[in-house]
Amino acid sequence: MAQSQPPAPPSDVMEEHRFPCDQCGADLRFEPGAGKLVCDHCGNEQLIDWAVRTAAPIRELDFRAALEAQLPEAEIEETRVLQCPNCGAQVEFDSDTHAAECPFCATPVVTDTGTHRHIKPRGVLPFAMDEGAARNAMTNWLGGLWFAPNGLKEYARKGRRMDGIYVPYWTFDADTKSRYRGERGTVYYENRTVMRDGKRETIRVQKVRWRNVSGGVARFFDDVLVLASRSLPKRFTDALEPWDLSALEPYRPEYLAGFRAEGYTVELTDGFTEARHHMDRVIERDVKFDIGGDRQRVHAVDSQLSDVTFKHVLLPVWLAAYKYRGKTYRFVVNGRTGRVQGERPYSAWKIAIAVVLGAIAAGIAGYLIAINQQY
Repeated sequence: MAQSQPPAPPSDVMEEHRFPCDQCGADLRFEPGAGKLVCDHCGNEQLIDWAVRTAAPIRELDFRAALEAQLPEAEIEETRVLQCPNCGAQVEFDSDTHAAECPFCATPVVTDTGTHRHIKPRGVLPFAMDEGAARNAMTNWLGGLWFAPNGLKEYARKGRRMDGIYVPYWTFDADTKSRYRGERGTVYYENRTVMRDGKRETIRVQKVRWRNVSGGVARFFDDVLVLASRSLPKRFTDALEPWDLSALEPYRPEYLAGFRAEGYTVELTDGFTEARHHMDRVIERDVKFDIGGDRQRVHAVDSQLSDVTFKHVLLPVWLAAYKYRGKTYRFVVNGRTGRVQGERPYSAWKIAIAVVLGAIAAGIAGYLIAINQQY
């Protein structure tokens, strides 16, 4: 399968995810968990049309068509982004923004009105928790880190608001059929006589009898999830899983009102390469199960993929990037479940106190043992 990223077809479409209030003209924002847009200025509310939301399932796109630059024009969009010179994140901003701070690393960003052409999102997992709930989850998580500096905890509690970011992902579907060659091992035991301390002993020795096998396995992969961004460490985003992809909604820009969306920086073909690695690991597990026996050796697996499809989806993350004593600390919160991950800062004086207390405790324990041995 070809591995080159297709050029985007020409377009003059520019989408801005802003929705003016029909009563006062201020910007509406999406209310997490409520399924509606609200105006913070006058309190007006606007429901997102439920009939539109549930009218049709989220359609997958053909992977080969994308490789050959044959996606329909409607699947491509153009948005204005600011690119961070430090971490490389591409974050959407409205047309009035000319200076901002990167939500991923707190680096000041000043740029002109650049645009980014990309494959349009097909699905979005809307935020289910608001900024206050996300902040509580983060501060509770920080509170459980005894070695974290108290100053950082206090700074995080009183710091600026967290940023709600829709982070880009790819999902891939594929039908796979695999032929394999390997060996099945059967464990058996033999008695062996050995000398120990001048005496003969009989011991049981485990051995494995191997037999050549071959066969085939098949599996359909549904929604293999791949992070399409490099702005956050993958260990952070992996720790936010699982994501309830069954709750994905068909993409509508209303869900992005009041939030930001990051443009993908992992191209489609690179994302598929990572998805393929995941598929190969699962297929090898299936092969070992099919071989059976007590032990398995896999010598060769030949997998054929068909009906490969994909979609670009946006998943909700609350993000805080705090600069404390010259260093940036980043914390991410799953916008659906409240699961938290982030930098694990350490306080030198707390560690020193713990070492001293540990030494004192060890000394006391040693003293008590010595006293008991005298009596």
